[in-house]
Amino acid sequence: MAHPKRKISKTRRDKRRTHDSLTLKQLSVDATTGEIHLRHNAHVSEGNLYYRGKLVVENYQ
Repeated sequence: MAHPKRKISKTRRDKRRTHDSLTLKQLSVDATTGEIHLRHNAHVSEGNLYYRGKLVVENYQ
């Protein structure tokens, strides 16, 4: 197994890990129903399925 020739400093290690943090999910408010939902995902409101503010399926479920 390979071993590093020199110790990796804490600064160098942390620079590599700067992009590893989690980001929050993008939420939107639907214009027709007023419900908060994940972007680019259909959502159920009062038994109906909506996508981009339009009714897709009635009596979903």
